[in-house]
Amino acid sequence: MLNYVWIAILFLGIGAALSTDIIDQSGNKYQNGNAVTAYVELNESFDKAKPKTYDGTLKIKAPDFNAFYKKNVAQDVSVPAKITTTKDGKNTLFLKIDKSAPDVWQDMAKVSGKDDDLSGQLFIRDVKDDKHLSAQIICEDVSFLKLREITNSSLNTAGSAVNIALGLIGVMTLWLGLMKVAEEAGLIRIIAKALTPVTKRLFPDVPSDHPAMGAIIMNISANMLGLSNAATPFGLKAMEELDSINPEKGTATNAMCTFLAINTAGMTLIPATAIAIRAAAGSSDPAIIIGTSLFGSACATIVGITSAKILEKFPIQGGEFTLWLKQNLKIFGTFFGIVALLFLFFTTGLHKTIGAALPFINASLFKAVIQVISTLAIPLLIAVFVGYGAIKKVKVYEKFIEGAKEGFNVAVRIIPYLVAMLVAISIFRAGGAMDWLIYILHPFTAFIGMPTEALPMALMRPLSGSGSLGIMAETISVHGVDTFIGILTSTFYGSSETTFYVLAVYFGSVNIKKTRHALPAGLLADVAGVFGALFIVKMLFG
Repeated sequence: MLNYVWIAILFLGIGAALSTDIIDQSGNKYQNGNAVTAYVELNESFDKAKPKTYDGTLKIKAPDFNAFYKKNVAQDVSVPAKITTTKDGKNTLFLKIDKSAPDVWQDMAKVSGKDDDLSGQLFIRDVKDDKHLSAQIICEDVSFLKLREITNSSLNTAGSAVNIALGLIGVMTLWLGLMKVAEEAGLIRIIAKALTPVTKRLFPDVPSDHPAMGAIIMNISANMLGLSNAATPFGLKAMEELDSINPEKGTATNAMCTFLAINTAGMTLIPATAIAIRAAAGSSDPAIIIGTSLFGSACATIVGITSAKILEKFPIQGGEFTLWLKQNLKIFGTFFGIVALLFLFFTTGLHKTIGAALPFINASLFKAVIQVISTLAIPLLIAVFVGYGAIKKVKVYEKFIEGAKEGFNVAVRIIPYLVAMLVAISIFRAGGAMDWLIYILHPFTAFIGMPTEALPMALMRPLSGSGSLGIMAETISVHGVDTFIGILTSTFYGSSETTFYVLAVYFGSVNIKKTRHALPAGLLADVAGVFGALFIVKMLFG
């Protein structure tokens, strides 16, 4: 399925870009060859008889700009400019474009060679005094902006994907080395055995004493504590161990799909990144999203695991549906039971009653406790792994080096998968397909009460971590950090993970090409996380 999804993402992005560019070109959206009236304020006296380069400011009155570009800017346009005059009157103009410039000029500057320059021609009409000119300007011709943006974005993203993979080498070597020490000392088997009742139900096809179990437990624990730098190596180790008992190499097993569903649900006790962004934006209570994110990610985790367990039974042979239904009654019962409990816990106000009865339990205290645990977790793990290995007379240094060597190989092995997925996503975004999707989904989101302003965040979260982080920060800056929309977008960030990134990295590490039901289960988890976040935020803050 991932093969078809990848193709669809690519062609939707390219198709959206091509369609938009054709429409823009036919309507001359960027006014190629047309002149607009402008005013120039120079930093030094103007000498029309002498060719010279001047620094100054270009200004266009708001009514003139709006009529020319069919926009609706509220204030007069004013940008830094560099003007080079010539005797024949063919004066060149370079505009310094930043985020304060109109959007249309920012878009034109992105494809003009540099992100902060826009060139053109200036025709002087009148010299009001020695520093003020009246003129007309014709900006450089631009065409196929979306296709050019796709080109720039895909090349930049390909480089970023390689940097991400290479950046994992150090972390991978450290944690895989420590895992090897703990494995040789028998510590991983002890941890896995202690949690056998839980893991046996989630991963019935994996022996309880298999090394994969320990790596899975360490990965989930690290994710819940927000230790992403430790969670990824543990997760890649778990995939490697699961693949060692895979009877059909290149095809995902049921255990792999369930493990990926748990990871894409992204349940974290403290959404540290979202809290940090909220704090930097001046929130009066940055940690207020801890409870809402826990609820959203709990919904995502429950739906992710349930859907993985149900989908692994397909295809169902003719006449076996009744038997299949009986075999999965426990799964359905557990799913609906947990959802009902979560629903009752929040809708009946029980969470507020418990909070009032136990005043010492609050978001700030919970955050402080988890932060202490998170801070101590990595040094403690290193000390315990190495210390236990030494007690068991394991040659810890040699075993560490042996395990660490795997880190480099794994990091390099995932590069093609990471490049393929991240480039496709960048093309989808740069081409404008995301905007089309938002437009199509608007009637549905309006029906369920989701603000249109929060929809880009909900759609971007499964695709890109950095992209969703940027959208969250921008939405908070525009609509306010402690508003309903600000809290909702922050909760979206803390309620799920970047599904496509996780699938590309984890499956790429063991060369899985047939992902089976991993992607549907992950996307269902994402949808559940969004709906859960919307429900709880509307109930508490709507």
